Amino acid sequence: MDYHIRDIKLAEAGKKRIEWAERFMPVLRLIRERFAKEKPLRGIRISACLHITTETANLARTLKAGGADLRLCASNPLSTQDDTAAAIVKYFRIPVFAIKGEDRKTYYDHIRSALRHKPNITIDDGADLVSTIHQDKEIDGKIYGGTEETTTGVIRLRNMEKDNVLRYPIIAVNDSLTKYMFDNRYGTGQSTIDGILRATNFLFAGSTVVVCGYGMCGKGVSLRAKGMGADVIVTEVDPIRALEAKMDGFQVMPLSKAAQVGDLFITVTGDVNVIGQEHIKLMKDGAILVNSGHFDVEINKKALRKLSTKVRKVRDFCDEFTLKNGRKVYLLAAGRLVNLSAAEGHPAMVMDMSFANQALACEYLVKEGKNLEKRVYKLPYKIDCEIARLKLRSMGVSIDCLTAEQARYISDWRLGT
Repeated sequence: MDYHIRDIKLAEAGKKRIEWAERFMPVLRLIRERFAKEKPLRGIRISACLHITTETANLARTLKAGGADLRLCASNPLSTQDDTAAAIVKYFRIPVFAIKGEDRKTYYDHIRSALRHKPNITIDDGADLVSTIHQDKEIDGKIYGGTEETTTGVIRLRNMEKDNVLRYPIIAVNDSLTKYMFDNRYGTGQSTIDGILRATNFLFAGSTVVVCGYGMCGKGVSLRAKGMGADVIVTEVDPIRALEAKMDGFQVMPLSKAAQVGDLFITVTGDVNVIGQEHIKLMKDGAILVNSGHFDVEINKKALRKLSTKVRKVRDFCDEFTLKNGRKVYLLAAGRLVNLSAAEGHPAMVMDMSFANQALACEYLVKEGKNLEKRVYKLPYKIDCEIARLKLRSMGVSIDCLTAEQARYISDWRLGT
């Protein structure tokens, strides 16, 4: 079996952690049990570019149980858990091409290795897999469709659709309600704080935390920081989101103003150069810069280096930049997503729903991919609701159902009769 990982001897430790994550992924486990019986993915080749974590391992097991021929590579150079990668290879016999800390060349070599078996379905987290397929004319095969996990990737893919260059249909898993309302908000909120704490041992209570962006990820980060006692400032370009942040109880102001008072800055926008040279110059001594967006482009690292006279590593995942004005600014995880670089990513409990979406999206593409146009789609609402029902059932929660009279009333109202 072809694979490229750090050390296969790490597999035993990885297996234990994968088993621990599985305990908190009951929805995915139920899907895996059904997949093992029905084999809806029999003979389907899948290439997946995801963060190689314990939760991803359980998704991979589910897809393989469904009959898929699967290969994995990392969607970020710093997010791979080397022991997890080893366990996936040794115990589940699934090829993995990922090493924590790999350089740019190795990262893309691994993506091409994952694509070597000419997939029928692609699974992406950031759209690097899809982008590589579209750039490399030698990569071919019968592709039914793909899935995309994250906001940044969906933005890239919708732009490709707009430019009429998308070569096959994509299911935007990120747009499923059972994904972004929970994974983005509660998962990113908690795991971002976790990564910051591991990298710095920072005290949130009494500190001023600036959150750049108030989408679902920004909402989660702001809420968690506030819950730990921080004074939270939100910066936004969208007036609706800015108004929402204000009414949620947060200070809202331009970043140029927030830069002068913040102790800790967290970007979660999906855009480029959110924190730029003009903002860094205004920051006080000891300011900490953190990114929790998918790509390392939200903090202008070139500008930071240009403004600095000295750079040194002071802790794991924490670099100190001495600016020309004598102040010191700290950058965590080289500006890469802190929750997976310095910590373990989202808790398994929330990834349970996200990866349930991925598994069912693959099944849907096998059935319906040939009928879809080369566009970006949401997973059908019916499937979204089924995932929510399974999650509620696993939590011991029951809900009401409409009576026949209520259902008829709602139906008549919608029809205007």
